[in-house]
Amino acid sequence: MMVTRPKTQIYLASRSSRRRELLKQIGVAFEVLIVREHPARGYDVDESRHPGESPDDYVRRVCCAKADAGWNRVEQRALRRFPVLGADTAVCVDQEILGKPADRADAARMLRALSGREHRVLTAIALKFDARSEVMVSESRVRFCELTASEIAAYVDTGEATDKAGAYAIQGRAAAFVTELHGSYSGIVGLPLYETSQLLKSFKVR
Repeated sequence: MMVTRPKTQIYLASRSSRRRELLKQIGVAFEVLIVREHPARGYDVDESRHPGESPDDYVRRVCCAKADAGWNRVEQRALRRFPVLGADTAVCVDQEILGKPADRADAARMLRALSGREHRVLTAIALKFDARSEVMVSESRVRFCELTASEIAAYVDTGEATDKAGAYAIQGRAAAFVTELHGSYSGIVGLPLYETSQLLKSFKVR
């Protein structure tokens, strides 16, 4: 029996496997558009923080830039025209943004900063089609238990901190560190599903 592949509804301008799984969870058919985010291949998006830029403004700007870069790919390659979804997640302690750790030492530094206190996780999503662009931001608050030096070292050793904002994955072993969570679990993972669904509906995708 031949299985019919669902028709594409949107493009996802992200390399994140987590975002792909979350879109599949709510039944959204998509294709991935690669947005360059690597020094060796060049950049489509400026992810450096601008002077005086708040974490909220930062995630809004970067996710919109990703959606714009994806839409530019659609036009340059004359691809079928579907809305482009961009997303960006920032872990914030006070006004400091904890991005992806540069190395093991940086991951350990971030986890020490999160130990025993509350932090914010901001995930912005932007959807772009032609001249129209809409953005939404999900804010969640997460509190970690006090982490010992050995717990931090053991977690870094798992490799889970690599390529994760704030040096942790709440859907992985770091779930054992969480004493309180207020907000969107899926937003912390990388794609707030309620806001994503609402944005798609506003573009008549769902």
